[in-house]
Amino acid sequence: MSDILEIFNSGLSAVLPAGLIRRRVGLKGNTLQVMDRDFNLSNYRDIYVIGAGKASLGMAEEIERILGERIKAGVCCVPVKYTELERIEVMETSHPIPDERSVKGTEKAISILRNTGKEDLIICLFSGGGSSLFALPAGDITLEDKEKTISLLLMSGADIKEINTIRKHISGVKGGRLATEAYPSTVISLLISDVVGDDISIIASGPTVSDDTTYRDCMNIIEKYNLMPPRRVLEHIRAGIKGDIAETPKSLPNVVNFVIGNNLLALESVREKAEGLRYNSIILSSQLEGEARDVARLLSMVAKEVVQSGNPVDVPACIISGGETTIRVVGSGKGGRNQELALAFAIYVDGVEGIELLSAATDGVDGPTDACGAIVDGDVAGRARAQGLSPQEYLQDNNSYHFHKKVGTILYTGPTHTNVGDIEIILCR
Repeated sequence: MSDILEIFNSGLSAVLPAGLIRRRVGLKGNTLQVMDRDFNLSNYRDIYVIGAGKASLGMAEEIERILGERIKAGVCCVPVKYTELERIEVMETSHPIPDERSVKGTEKAISILRNTGKEDLIICLFSGGGSSLFALPAGDITLEDKEKTISLLLMSGADIKEINTIRKHISGVKGGRLATEAYPSTVISLLISDVVGDDISIIASGPTVSDDTTYRDCMNIIEKYNLMPPRRVLEHIRAGIKGDIAETPKSLPNVVNFVIGNNLLALESVREKAEGLRYNSIILSSQLEGEARDVARLLSMVAKEVVQSGNPVDVPACIISGGETTIRVVGSGKGGRNQELALAFAIYVDGVEGIELLSAATDGVDGPTDACGAIVDGDVAGRARAQGLSPQEYLQDNNSYHFHKKVGTILYTGPTHTNVGDIEIILCR
């Protein structure tokens, strides 16, 4: 295995959900220990588990191992049901666009919560992907309306914060509304963050988190990107602005939220592995945002500086970053943000020796493709031209997937059952 793949795999291993639960949650006697908090289970009548997200099944599996028969019931909404559980029902729902299965799974969760009371404990398990896997349109909005709205946002180049602001206001469970269904039960929410900066109100669109965004914010986003969402969505948002529909909850005293894993944790493991392989390593940031090709240009400048001057670290070097970029779709091609970043990077370092980049989604799925990202170096653009391919034309057409397949730089992991955003690793030799 190449160094860059070995380093990447170390980062993935650090954020697998079962391991995160084992490190963050424990049971001693009748005390449930969650990070720095203790919960006396003698104070609760029944325990229920609600989960949704790409990492939620791994979390649920470990929570069931820890609590066993103490769990009365639960439901977990996931993209792939790779195992069954004894106490928690596992339901396959839809990602990235919700469907009727997403609604059915969410309705199952609400039916459980509506039968709970003050003496009960609810353990929620949410991660990236939960926004579509766990869906219930608000008011008169149909699932088709919601799907069209989210598709418009995804195509517009809106970032995840903007997308989730609207998701929360056209949903019956997001933006803290699920927690209101659980009130007055105590809610412990365990979160694996795929969000830049770990804003817990954005992870899975914050089902158990009070929300400081408003219907007015939604309208500002719609106007910013010149969107034309369905009539019922616009009417719902306008009614919210007028005060005819209740805002998302601004306070949830019955809830305690914990972030148990994030991008920085993966990057720290990447650095540790790279240093073990004798690379001088530096984490630039776990909060990369912006258009993928712009981020690629920035990273290429850093890499070339390292090779040419030894700043900010001497070669052999490992430059580490993470976050989540976006793509503004202007072409008709196929590809994800990591593949586009890698293609742009290959163009920017064309002909420069000693630079290698891996850019990949930690969930194993980069955009609407079966790949997680790509690995490129300074020879890739030249190899492409030798095959009669124009890297610039593929980039302009947002066709990074087919570029990387033809040149042999595509990267596959398959579903990893976790999600902490993206990882970029640059090796300079």
